[in-house]
Amino acid sequence: QVQLVESGGGLVQAGGSLRLSCTASGRTFTPYTMGWFRQAPGKEREFVAAITWNGGTTYYADSVKGRFTISRDAAKNTEYLQMNSLKPEDTAVYYCAAVTIWRGTSVLTPRAYDSWGQGTQVTVSS
Repeated sequence: QVQLVESGGGLVQAGGSLRLSCTASGRTFTPYTMGWFRQAPGKEREFVAAITWNGGTTYYADSVKGRFTISRDAAKNTEYLQMNSLKPEDTAVYYCAAVTIWRGTSVLTPRAYDSWGQGTQVTVSS
């Protein structure tokens, strides 16, 4: 059983930056892809970014492209989300997720992921 633990959320003013981390523990961790999703109150969970574990190919939602950067450190079983130029509309609970069982589903959708973290709150004040 893989366990994912996020950290790094908090309160920041608009235009500021935060760096989220997600570390995996448990059995040997060799995901196909890891991603970040977010969910604001009253809204569905939405894709933010994803990275393939071996090749490091990245994917971003249009709303964060150019502002957020996803990366991973395989030796530490950790992925990161560097968030710059934050906006109030970025306020949400951010979840990290991993694809450890390949289902052939687009990694831009939550149903592709079989392991999830507990979430970390990011609040951007105007």
